[in-house]
Amino acid sequence: MRVLQLGKYYDPYMGGIETHLSLLCAELRAQDEVEVLVCNTGRRTERGEVKGIQVTRAGAWARAFSTDLCPALVAEISGRKFDVLHLHTPNPMGMLAYLLARKPRHHRLVITHHSDVVRQAGLRRALHPLFAMTMNRAQCIVATSPNYLETSLELAPYRDRVRVVPYGIDPAPYQDPNHAGAGQHLRARFGERVVLAAGRLIYYKGFETLLESMTEVDGHLVLIGDGPLGSALRSKAQMLGIESRVTFAGEIHQSEIPSWYRAADVFVLSSIARSEAFGIVQLEAMAAGLPVVNTQLDSGVPFVSIDGQTGFTVPPLDPRSLARAINALLADRELRERLGRRAKERVNQLFTKARMVDQLRAIYRGVLSSASPPEIVTAA
Repeated sequence: MRVLQLGKYYDPYMGGIETHLSLLCAELRAQDEVEVLVCNTGRRTERGEVKGIQVTRAGAWARAFSTDLCPALVAEISGRKFDVLHLHTPNPMGMLAYLLARKPRHHRLVITHHSDVVRQAGLRRALHPLFAMTMNRAQCIVATSPNYLETSLELAPYRDRVRVVPYGIDPAPYQDPNHAGAGQHLRARFGERVVLAAGRLIYYKGFETLLESMTEVDGHLVLIGDGPLGSALRSKAQMLGIESRVTFAGEIHQSEIPSWYRAADVFVLSSIARSEAFGIVQLEAMAAGLPVVNTQLDSGVPFVSIDGQTGFTVPPLDPRSLARAINALLADRELRERLGRRAKERVNQLFTKARMVDQLRAIYRGVLSSASPPEIVTAA
């Protein structure tokens, strides 16, 4: 089976969808022919191999509304033979290129809808015809959680063709005891009550709310990641008088991340908007045995870590509730360990890369052999 993955960017570009796509391709190539087509960040089209996967990065002429304009994508799709094209949305340029390109006559289109367009309502309305034309051509549309499917206005017209396949990770690195030593070394820098958060320093991650909550938490916050709000967040920590209890760790290589989870007591996902469609970092923290404090968004976030079972779920934009949940976990080691064990079990049962890839491969084979997508049953 020949599968063409059409995304926005690819490894080494850092992002949740890019991490997912890289993992997916690495697993699929064991049985199938896989190629990746994405946009480049420069004008030249570049071709190469990334960890055994053929990757073409189509040259971008310009960028507007968070979208790279890559007309070369049309010719790149037209020049390829594939059985399944797997399109990852939101991706206006990818959708347009797919519609304009000459495709193999008997190919099938599978779309993973990672997130609605949330903040740019005008852009969403303008793109609706393009979105609808593309979705109507898909034999199967994948949502990453039942919660997101239930609350997505963009997916509502296509529910009969939507199947839920949650993201998966490889839990092994986060459970490797070899990271214990490095974790203890990091912990010695931060103290005995370590709160960990990770993500791009952008608005919907809610890190401003997390900093405000730390004024009521006796502990040390470690924030992994970089982004446009970095300076503003550092200034806010100073204004709040907590700069000595906040470490901005910056970007950390993925191979080192497990050690940072080992150094922490609690993981926090403080996101405030539906733009946080799932929160893959929750899976990493849970795989490492950390309880999670997340927020009650109308997305997949509370589906990943369950309130009262693997951590606590609090209202978004509520620093006092966030502080209470963090303090409850920091104050009770037995509670932390019990919820952390359940978190690890939940990942190992429901959110592994093997389970995810098996379900996606079943969809590929199903749409190639049938006019309707196969049923995928996902436990909550």
